[in-house]
Amino acid sequence: MEPLRVGFFTEIYRPVVNGVVASVEALADGLRGRGHKVYCFAPHMPGSTDPDGSVFRMPSLPLPTRTAYRLTLPLVSRANLNGIIKRLTIVHVHSPFVTGWMGLRYARRYGMPIVYTYHTQLEAYAHYVPFEPNATRFAASQLTRAFANQADAVVVPTPAMAARLRDLGVTVRIEVVPSGIEVERFAAGRRDEALRARLGVRTDERMVLYVGRLAKEKNVELLLHALAQSNGESPKLKLVIAGDGPHRSELERVARESGASAATRFLGSIDREALPDLYASADAFAMPSTTETQGLVLAEALAAGAYVIAADAPQNLDVLGDAGVIVPPAPEAFAAALKAIPPRGRFTLQARRKAESFSLDRQIDRIQALYGSLRRPACIA
Repeated sequence: MEPLRVGFFTEIYRPVVNGVVASVEALADGLRGRGHKVYCFAPHMPGSTDPDGSVFRMPSLPLPTRTAYRLTLPLVSRANLNGIIKRLTIVHVHSPFVTGWMGLRYARRYGMPIVYTYHTQLEAYAHYVPFEPNATRFAASQLTRAFANQADAVVVPTPAMAARLRDLGVTVRIEVVPSGIEVERFAAGRRDEALRARLGVRTDERMVLYVGRLAKEKNVELLLHALAQSNGESPKLKLVIAGDGPHRSELERVARESGASAATRFLGSIDREALPDLYASADAFAMPSTTETQGLVLAEALAAGAYVIAADAPQNLDVLGDAGVIVPPAPEAFAAALKAIPPRGRFTLQARRKAESFSLDRQIDRIQALYGSLRRPACIA
């Protein structure tokens, strides 16, 4: 395929660590590995450094809520406009906010196809906005529909999200393309007894792992309440929580008050290089969230051969298939599932087979094909 010049427009980027940033970076790196040029336009964020010259930062302001997102000021230099944006082959936007509309405006002005990846169910984040929740969820749904229908194609990571967008009234082309991971890297993870010991997991305990942001919409309280119900029985459990976020202090309070504190270890943010062995060292990986569009951590855990317990949501079922266990998002159901964790290795082969469908190479193949089907001659003013 002839090399393309792709412009990514995203509302959030490194140094923030979350699933959207990981997905955007992995896709950009994968496309570059196929010989394409990828330029990322993102808001300036405190602590951001971009030595490779492919990321262009726009001025930004903090938002009046506890979030890593910032208000982007859609300003680019004339040099970047003439030297980069006008010469793009494809515009690929990753949010329906300021940077997304900015990418849409440039695509329409200069005759470029526009692709929108639906990373986030915005209505699940209404609690971050200081307005009436129902009105906020309605507005978020309307924004998603209006923005998506401006694109030439919308990418979703799971069939459940394609159905969700159709229900919202999205009528344009929708392509289901799972977000990719480096399957081989996570498959190389190995169970490490010394690591388990450092995390405070005794030889008579089973380690349950959660990886992700600590935010209200992630529903991590469910795991703490399930743990409180489970412990005191055999087998004993240790919950290891890897990640940080605005909800951490509240979760620590819930752990104390529920009686789960002694059996819970909060690791805070950890280096992604440490994740493969962490997944492989767990006896079970738990996903309590029902608000993901895919959940990269599910794919990562599968690639590491982990036994996965996930809350009942269509997108979680799309990811797991029969390679894990789906249970109702209630403490009693998770407690029962935690007590029934099978012997190590029972699901490893199924998990790793399922993980192959989330390989980064497969994602790049399908994204390249999508770009190629939309490509048209540029009209440079």
